[in-house]
Amino acid sequence: MEIMTIRHRSVKAISLFAFLSLFFGTAICLAQEASSTEPADDAAARTIVEKADQVRFPSEGFQVDIDIANTQSGQTTETRRYRVLSKGNSNTVVMVTEPASERGQIILMKGRDLWIFMPDVSQPIRLALSQRLTGQVANGDLARANFAADYNPKILRSETIGNESYHVLELTAVDRGVTYQRVVYWVRQKDNWPFKAEFYSLSNRLLKTCKYENYQTMLGRSRPTRLVMEDALKSGEQSILEYSSMKLRDLPDKVFTKDYLKKLE
Repeated sequence: MEIMTIRHRSVKAISLFAFLSLFFGTAICLAQEASSTEPADDAAARTIVEKADQVRFPSEGFQVDIDIANTQSGQTTETRRYRVLSKGNSNTVVMVTEPASERGQIILMKGRDLWIFMPDVSQPIRLALSQRLTGQVANGDLARANFAADYNPKILRSETIGNESYHVLELTAVDRGVTYQRVVYWVRQKDNWPFKAEFYSLSNRLLKTCKYENYQTMLGRSRPTRLVMEDALKSGEQSILEYSSMKLRDLPDKVFTKDYLKKLE
């Protein structure tokens, strides 16, 4: 009887050892497979997004003027003009220059923190990047254009449009504080030019689309100078952004502080 008990315990021990070996062996294989595929794909996608960011805007300090025309059924309903000072895609000042009645209003972004300063209000007002600025344009569309830092990208597929090949990427927000919760992004394969984007809400509802057009040389490289944003919920409502007069500027960090804003011209 004692011999049978010992044998029974040995069989149980061998079975447990075999189960644990199979479990941990499978886990290790899955981990190795994930590490050999997912990081490589993510790294490739991040490189594409970083290069596309550099096409849109320089990494050095710069200034650019943006004219926005809001249209409905092809008719212009409102025009506005802004001057943007930006440094490193994480520090931005957006100044309203037209209409004249709103001149002096300034939006300050540091990281993902956003405030608006108004001449007749003593204290700055906190804003969200996703809050609408005008028409189809959110605050973050002007103040923060840093897809590489705000989203975790992955490559969905390749797609041919006309005679060109494009990467189609999915960008998932790193947190709820960014402008959009999900973006589907088309980037031309041969030169990393942004082509179009679809912007989605937290509930995965398509909010609007954006097309990057009219590439022209600004600060030494071809960049999109027109963005066409179209409301996905209200047919015929668009905002057309025209970028002009881009130039490099020496922008010390003190420019992007609350105390310095009144000195800006």
